[in-house]
Amino acid sequence: MNFEKISVVGLGYIGLPTAAMLATQKINVIGVDINQDTINIVNSGNIHIIEPGLEQIVQKAVSSGYLHATTKHQSADAFLIAVPTPFIEESKVKDKKADLGYIEAASKSLAPLLKIGDLIVLESTSPVGTTEKISEWLAEARPDLTFPHADGELSDIRIAYCPERVLPGNVLHELVENDRVIGGLTKKCSEAAESLYKIFVRGECLLTTARTAEMSKLTENSFRDLNIAFANELSVICSKLNINTWELISLANRHPRVNILQPGAGVGGHCIAVDPWFIVQSCPAESRLIRTARDVNDCKPEWVLNQLEVILKNIRVKNPGYTSRDITVACLGITFKPNIDDLRESPALMIAEGITNLDCNLQIVEPNIQLLPENLSNKNVELVSLDHSLMNADIFCILVKHNEFQKLVNKFDQKDNIIDVVGLLS
Repeated sequence: MNFEKISVVGLGYIGLPTAAMLATQKINVIGVDINQDTINIVNSGNIHIIEPGLEQIVQKAVSSGYLHATTKHQSADAFLIAVPTPFIEESKVKDKKADLGYIEAASKSLAPLLKIGDLIVLESTSPVGTTEKISEWLAEARPDLTFPHADGELSDIRIAYCPERVLPGNVLHELVENDRVIGGLTKKCSEAAESLYKIFVRGECLLTTARTAEMSKLTENSFRDLNIAFANELSVICSKLNINTWELISLANRHPRVNILQPGAGVGGHCIAVDPWFIVQSCPAESRLIRTARDVNDCKPEWVLNQLEVILKNIRVKNPGYTSRDITVACLGITFKPNIDDLRESPALMIAEGITNLDCNLQIVEPNIQLLPENLSNKNVELVSLDHSLMNADIFCILVKHNEFQKLVNKFDQKDNIIDVVGLLS
């Protein structure tokens, strides 16, 4: 299948690198996004996210004329949908369901441009059955065309699912080198999508059904969530038993068949903290272990806040007349993982937000952002350097293991009142 023009819908952490990578292969790529600021930034050859090496590739792709961003859909031979799939909280049962609104809106907005032979690939992480829903939405919008959910191999349009599997900070390498799971609604759909990804993917393209591909992505991240939950629960137990968590894990991992992960402030990001809920949504009665892991990881920020409240109380006891307003807490890191600027579902950010309710002064030390998010923009919160916090803070919450912090570990030698949830000082 030949692709003269490809449309990438959604220019975020996955869509923009994918669009740029396709453009490096001298294919005309249209990047579509609803945010005009994002469009302006990309068309100027710059980027609105932090990802090593991405800006140079985008700049080259734009200057060569192979990549152009716009808010309006254009006709193309293939459409890659890479829009967010946040969750909706079900307050009555404390469950979370996928919000497919962005996918539905993207599908319906490109529908008028479809022509016979076009390919649509969903990359957004989604509950099982979402790819079929796209086919149904499009069939409703374009009754003059046939779609694979109803007409199988004879359909006019090809639709497939291919989840991203990249690590922030190493996206450009992994987009090319990682294997890709491609699930079409029919065999011809899978083969059409495979021919698209082989344009730039050097890893193996593994063909399956759309439902299996959707479940594969959810399974990969649920597996990791379960293993992190074990480490996080272990850290809480070790704290109660006065055991060094990181020494314990290091010793246990000397067993040839044991590989315990590292605990942290919880689990964040748009994948691991979200995807397991999509399995729970589909099969709530059968996914007991997956849900329990989510509960364990979601409770870790609350545990950290409880540790902080104990220290605040001890400081006030030792200093009669002190109130919380006389105490300054420094949060080291608020991104969801080290060395990136991504705050999505960040447990460290949740902890920082919780600290603002404790009526103390809060300093945020985050080398990867230049402005505080809106929910931290108040008079008792400031974005400061590590050196500034070391001179002025009374309590240190080490929440993210950024490289900048690891280089200055010795500066904490003379400090008391430290909550280290990532083992920076171990």
